[in-house]
Amino acid sequence: MLRLPQAVVFDVDGTLAETERDGHRVAFNEAFAAEGVDLHWDVERYRELLAVTGGRERVVHALREQGTPDADAVAARVHRTKTELFVDVVRRGEIDPRPGVRDLVGDLHAHGVRVAVATTGRRAWVEPLVAHLLGADAVEITVCGDDVATLKPDPEAYLLALRRLGLDAAGVVAVEDSGPGLAAARAAGLVTVVVTNPDTAHHDVGDAAVVREAFDRPTPLTAAALGDVLTGARP
Repeated sequence: MLRLPQAVVFDVDGTLAETERDGHRVAFNEAFAAEGVDLHWDVERYRELLAVTGGRERVVHALREQGTPDADAVAARVHRTKTELFVDVVRRGEIDPRPGVRDLVGDLHAHGVRVAVATTGRRAWVEPLVAHLLGADAVEITVCGDDVATLKPDPEAYLLALRRLGLDAAGVVAVEDSGPGLAAARAAGLVTVVVTNPDTAHHDVGDAAVVREAFDRPTPLTAAALGDVLTGARP
């Protein structure tokens, strides 16, 4: 008999869409310029900084590295500006979902599997982005960085998602793209599928149940395949 997950909880950045390199990074550089901050992140530098979870936290880290006074206050100001800039990008519909993501979510809905999001991103841009990527009513529960005290790799976001879903971890699958995200999901007790991208292909994701490079190949990721993950089979 086919066993399906009760719910699937998705990360957003790098998972539902490849937002980091040409989305968040560009908005950060524009915010640095607008706020007169002596930082500019090229692709390689930004990829290194992805080891630090949370946009504001990345700015704090970079500012402290170069000895900037009041790094926390400067980072908070930069991050507010960056969020405004990124929200504009999102509302213009300039970010597309990763290939196969919409098909997977549609298949989950068709099989009655609940869909949730657990991300460290801010609700101001997460909700419009998810609505653009998946549809206005595609996600039942959305946990954002605003909702938790500690960001990934801490499991708080996933634990809160489980509480809001009213489900035990045993029947839920997480879908992530990175090492820190995987660590958060596993610490919450979730079986986890990691779909890497060019920015996270080098991450240590050995604790994932399944590691893939894409949602749509070599075979599409489906509700049934995620059910196989729960039973220990290889989809």
